[in-house]
Amino acid sequence: MASGSLGRRLVACLLNVSEARRKDLVESVARAAVYDARGARREETTVLNIFNDQDYNRSVITIVASIDSIREAVLSACEKACGLIDMRNHTGVHPCMGAVDLIPIYPLGEEVAVEDCAKEARAVAEGLTEQVQGSSVFLFGWADAPLQRGLAQRRRDMGWFKKTPDMQLIRPDVGPQPQKRYGLTGVGASPYVMNCNVTIDTRDIATGRDIAAAIRESAPGGLPGVQVLALPHEGAVEIACNVESVKGSRAAAGEPWPSFSISGQTYCHAPASLITERVAELAGQRGVGTKGTALVGFTPAECRGLAEGALSRGCAEFWREQRRIHM
Repeated sequence: MASGSLGRRLVACLLNVSEARRKDLVESVARAAVYDARGARREETTVLNIFNDQDYNRSVITIVASIDSIREAVLSACEKACGLIDMRNHTGVHPCMGAVDLIPIYPLGEEVAVEDCAKEARAVAEGLTEQVQGSSVFLFGWADAPLQRGLAQRRRDMGWFKKTPDMQLIRPDVGPQPQKRYGLTGVGASPYVMNCNVTIDTRDIATGRDIAAAIRESAPGGLPGVQVLALPHEGAVEIACNVESVKGSRAAAGEPWPSFSISGQTYCHAPASLITERVAELAGQRGVGTKGTALVGFTPAECRGLAEGALSRGCAEFWREQRRIHM
């Protein structure tokens, strides 16, 4: 993710909201990120992609803006989402705790420092709880000073992986005790995180969980940076991977992992091809095939390149121009 000719200080927010079955609602949240209350386009801001998953009842909105513009764009989208989504009525197979479930901020180049992203994430957390009275936040990554605990750990701390988390036991970092209406939102900053989902051709969730356990980072021989859930999905099982960027350079079968630099530190991420290969191998050992792989959004390099192109043309709703198949 080398600096582009435009020299923009770009960051991405992959905003996770707990709604997918009402696409008009999700698109109204996306538009709130790129247009102000008067309908004027926000400078240096675009929405690259909207991913909707009906079974998960979850959408991911890829917002890219300059570091100076991201707070206003994200808070506007969050305020719209919180006004339209009521967690008391939410159903879906994907774990979630909040109407706005996750607000991660990722730098898209050397021009943006770690400290910049951490500062903006904390400001978003404060702004959300001020603008949406009754909303609550936990912090993760660079925003979680001084511990800088990762998202997976913080989610475990908050009970995110439980089928029915007990909101009364949660102590948020910002805001009041979580309410059922808005739930709990995770806000943080880190190196870019991709979502890579591989579908295996079975309905047996136990098989999926075995495969997920074998490839996640914490397992012996697991893939660095990969956090995994196995979830029922469209009559099969999806191996849903959060692919975190890890420090340093790595390679598999002689091929280097895609890499980039932030504040002079090199990061890389497991390629989707490697994740697919590993899942297919493990599934095959169990007599199961795979049905396909999909990225939710983009790789870090794609995100940067597409954002620069969209912003150079003043295109706020780039997701409408997407012709390639991205989830």
